[in-house]
Amino acid sequence: MSEDYYKILGVKKDASEGEIKKAYRKLAMKYHPDHTKGDKSAEDKFKKISEAYAVLSNKEKRKEYDTFGSEGFHQRFSQEDIFRGFDFGDIFKEFGFGGGNFSGGRAGGTRFSFGGGSGLNFGGGRQQAHVKGSDLVYDFATGTSKIITFQHQGGSENLTVKIPPGMTSGKKLRLAGKGSPSPYGGPAGDLYIKSQVLNDPVFSSENQDLYLNQELKLSEAILGTTIAVPTIDDKQLSLKIPPGTKPGTKMRLSGHGLPAMKGNKKGDLFVRIQIKVPKQLDARQKKLVEDLAATGL
Repeated sequence: MSEDYYKILGVKKDASEGEIKKAYRKLAMKYHPDHTKGDKSAEDKFKKISEAYAVLSNKEKRKEYDTFGSEGFHQRFSQEDIFRGFDFGDIFKEFGFGGGNFSGGRAGGTRFSFGGGSGLNFGGGRQQAHVKGSDLVYDFATGTSKIITFQHQGGSENLTVKIPPGMTSGKKLRLAGKGSPSPYGGPAGDLYIKSQVLNDPVFSSENQDLYLNQELKLSEAILGTTIAVPTIDDKQLSLKIPPGTKPGTKMRLSGHGLPAMKGNKKGDLFVRIQIKVPKQLDARQKKLVEDLAATGL
């Protein structure tokens, strides 16, 4: 996703807070759903300018956006993150609109979603209660315990989370009621722990399977050999390399990959064979290779 928030609001990158607010007010007056009455293109425009203002009006989020650019920013911030702490009610009252409440249903005025399941209700009408707060997502490495500090119910809370074996990248743990509080007294959202497997100097992973590269000497690939292969749990396995093994060959060690989150099944460990070709030869080695070449090898 690539959005130039400054361009959307029509301001320069060094625009002051006042200039950003003035630009948003002008555009909000033009594209607010109370004025456009069901115009889908205007509704989309209003979503974009509101997202831009939610970021650029917040000092910390604006700094992140300026530092990492649009693409980098959206890798770090979800839609919930962008609108978290942004009070539409105060903004719209200041601009002369009625209400601007977060809503779980239609309560008069216009309701639409900014993404992530959070509905917004613009215009007059009663306030909806029991709205679930937004969810929080934390990324960290799999297979560990981690202390997380997060904002909950108006204060900081520390939580030690144990990551179960086999929690590969993208899988989540759900902690009910540990997310953002509801703006109108409903239940809090949930805290999601989203795993991200860190790069390893030896292994790479694909689901429950592990891969490692093993370099062989030219003579070992031609004549065959037996090598020691490390495993994820610090063991050493013996692997027989048959004569004439080609570069790029994958050899499987069954059951030595990552465990599954459910059940006792494990993935496999694949050894990718690479051939080490020397860049320089001494006189004796060169003579031997020339003799081999003379035999047709």
